[in-house]
Amino acid sequence: MNQRIIAVVDYDPSWVTEFENEKKLLAKAIGKNAVMIEHIGSTAVKGLPSKPVIDILVEVTSIFDLDISSNKIQALGYIVKGENGIAGRRYFQKGGNQRSHHIHAFTTGDLNLIRHRAFKEYLIAHPMIATEYGEIKKSSVLICENNINTYMELKNKFIQKYEKLAVAWFNS
Repeated sequence: MNQRIIAVVDYDPSWVTEFENEKKLLAKAIGKNAVMIEHIGSTAVKGLPSKPVIDILVEVTSIFDLDISSNKIQALGYIVKGENGIAGRRYFQKGGNQRSHHIHAFTTGDLNLIRHRAFKEYLIAHPMIATEYGEIKKSSVLICENNINTYMELKNKFIQKYEKLAVAWFNS
């Protein structure tokens, strides 16, 4: 198996279109269970350098019903990963080893929905903080040696600090 190459690239406006195209497919696959399908993560923040992976947040009324329809999501090229480390989440990956899309699905009312939305909106509303985050991502990718865990660890202190601020800001 080829080693995954971790890359952080300049913002690409086509990420918006990629998300919109995927949203239509997912809405059809998930059906009425989907309350909301949103573009999250760095690719959703205009101007922010990012790994070129479209992160998608799906709010559903029922995780059980999502599990039943996961074969339809799998038919779109996703790998079903279950909770994958976050209780109550359903996680899906697309694009093989290099990844093109991630889906993070939670039931309405799950605090992880707020956390993801808040962090994205906070970065959009605070461009200086988004710029700082972009610089951390660029420097982290240079020293992580294509180890995703190292890359995530290098960004973690920033994310933990600003995620708390973002949630408080978002809820106020």
